[in-house]
Amino acid sequence: MRRMPGAVKGLACLLGLWLLAPFVAGMMRLGDADWSGVDRAGLARAAGVSMASAGVATLVIGLFGIPLGYVLARGRGWWTVWLGGVVQLPLALPPLAGGVLLLFLLGYGGPLGGLGLSEHFGGIVAAEMFVAAPFLIIAARSAFTAVDPVLEDVAATLGHRPGAIFRRVSLPLAWRPILAGLVLAWLRAFGEFGATVMLAYHPYSLPVFTYVAFGEAGLPAMLPVLAPTLLLAGLVMAAGHWLTRPIARGATPRTGPLPLLAAREGAEAPPRHLALAIHRALPGFTLDVTLESRARRIAILGRSGSGKSMTLRAIAGLEDVAGQVRLDGGDLSPLPPEQRAVAYVPQGYALPAHLTVARQVAFATDCVPERAAAWVGVLGLEALSGRYPAELSPGQRQRVALARALSRRRVDLVLLDEPFSALDAPLRVRLRREVLAVLRGMEVLTVLVTHDPAEALAMAEELVLLDGGRVIRAGPTADVFARPGGELAARLLGAEAIGDGVMLPDGRIDVGQGVELLVRHPDGEGTELPPPGTRVRWSARPYQIRLAEDGAYPARILWRGTVRDGQRPMGLLLGDAELEILADPSCKADGACRVSIDPCCLQVWPAA
Repeated sequence: MRRMPGAVKGLACLLGLWLLAPFVAGMMRLGDADWSGVDRAGLARAAGVSMASAGVATLVIGLFGIPLGYVLARGRGWWTVWLGGVVQLPLALPPLAGGVLLLFLLGYGGPLGGLGLSEHFGGIVAAEMFVAAPFLIIAARSAFTAVDPVLEDVAATLGHRPGAIFRRVSLPLAWRPILAGLVLAWLRAFGEFGATVMLAYHPYSLPVFTYVAFGEAGLPAMLPVLAPTLLLAGLVMAAGHWLTRPIARGATPRTGPLPLLAAREGAEAPPRHLALAIHRALPGFTLDVTLESRARRIAILGRSGSGKSMTLRAIAGLEDVAGQVRLDGGDLSPLPPEQRAVAYVPQGYALPAHLTVARQVAFATDCVPERAAAWVGVLGLEALSGRYPAELSPGQRQRVALARALSRRRVDLVLLDEPFSALDAPLRVRLRREVLAVLRGMEVLTVLVTHDPAEALAMAEELVLLDGGRVIRAGPTADVFARPGGELAARLLGAEAIGDGVMLPDGRIDVGQGVELLVRHPDGEGTELPPPGTRVRWSARPYQIRLAEDGAYPARILWRGTVRDGQRPMGLLLGDAELEILADPSCKADGACRVSIDPCCLQVWPAA
């Protein structure tokens, strides 16, 4: 058991004792009870009226209150705030005041007086609904608020309409707190006195019968009357506790070895044509993305808050944006998410907790069972089919989400939102290789959102750099890495060791001290270097600058760091640039040295 502060336990126990004390006091007066003077027939009738009226009231409250709780949880705007306040007002009213208000509405002469609910069983139900409904509505609103909206978004991309999403995702995930709210509503309705006695004195409910018995016989008649009340309430509470108990799912397994997927033979699928022109203005942020690409795999890279995920959600139809999303000439903008043929894998994977792996994979409305079975086999999920998300490792959840997305009858767009960000480095590399092998050869367009330059370089044919909601650089991945176009773009791509120089006519950079760095494009051909005489900035990653006796460039070691992860950081003076590099710990060089740099590794961009 988790340790708790002593003061917290003390305060909790004091209040618990105070709530228990009246029941103990009642038990101490058992000897004074007048069991012979009780009207047993009247007591049985009153108990039946209370149970029946509380049951009917709870059913009606559930029918209307659960949808109202969902509206309050998902609605936006002043009307939601206003409505949320209105449903709580009955809690603040004295019970008799609530009964008076109901008389104004339902009593003789009231707008709804013609219904004849005064002095009627229906009046008892109406009074109990008025005082008990807030307990369910508040519980339902809290339960639906706790359901991650991304789960509903993913269900929409899998072909489910709003009504089906409510029935198959939102309600099953929220049912335990809602059931607890229904129990509270029943108990409140069962014990209601003030509003009932004002609106419907007859037929006697159990609280009204208790009040009448007290007026006729005093305290000695109370214990026999209270006994069935406590018994019935206790039974309902016990049933509610049993129904809402947590169900053990078993221990979360350790991450085991993952199956490696072999890349498919033959040429890759033909490219798709994606054209974006989307705009959305929010307080303090504006998304304005214009893009056109014919690549099979596109990576969107940027810092947190740059608009990457919003762009992906706009493509999926989950964001209300202005503009167009076009694929192969067709305009997807008017289509709701369920009609866009997208396979969307969001951050966290969005696996509903109440579905097993087998049901997760088959969750799409247009799931093809044979295709789902094939993906389960390819991704090594056969042994996990009966498990729930809580029983899966992060890597297993990632594969379930991917299998679910790709099991649809038709998929045109695969949208991956930082699918590997929560994984450790070895697992990330392996899953990246698996996903790339799965996507290669499929006739789909893949858009990957990431903040990891290495991930973008490994998976994407084209790269889009976002900052502040705008595209600052886009093009073939090798081009963007080699010629970022500006310092902000270079730093987004991981540039750390940065120096200054001047372009020379033969594809070299004069970096000072007589050192001239040779630069080549990784693919041999690509974006042109800035013209000779242009002041530029250049960068190479720390591990790409190597100490070597036969190195092409003279340098000087300025300082040595402590070994970490099998490498020693060193301060290096190369030309006029002071850089930090990573070297073999056994390297004995000190002071003057020579270094080599692969000309294809150098990034170059005009200096601001």
